[in-house]
Amino acid sequence: MALKISLKPHERMIIGGAVVKNGNKVADLFIENNVSILREKDIINEAGANTPCKRIYFIIQLMYIDGGKTADYQNSYEDLAGDLVAAAPSTAALVAQINEGISAGKLYHALKLARQLIDYEDLLIKLAE
Repeated sequence: MALKISLKPHERMIIGGAVVKNGNKVADLFIENNVSILREKDIINEAGANTPCKRIYFIIQLMYIDGGKTADYQNSYEDLAGDLVAAAPSTAALVAQINEGISAGKLYHALKLARQLIDYEDLLIKLAE
């Protein structure tokens, strides 16, 4: 069964490492095989990775999009995750779940957990203000 994705006018997404941009009208795409997909709203660019949790998300995003180079990003991820848990021990449980996802090759799941990590980071920052 194909995955149907409706793209808004001018919306971008990444499909299997390729950036795709829609034209002026709504378009439906049907993805018929297993490939990494990220919608524009779920993509963080390098400049946007400006907090520890966003940097973790960015690295996992690279693992997910560029599946052939997951091992290349592993050390960076481990360094970032270790620094985060040392600075904010309350993130340890969520980071452990992300680690499990990465180890199991479930990178999209790990990415969704990393989004939760960003939300938690936002909460911690608001509480500290």
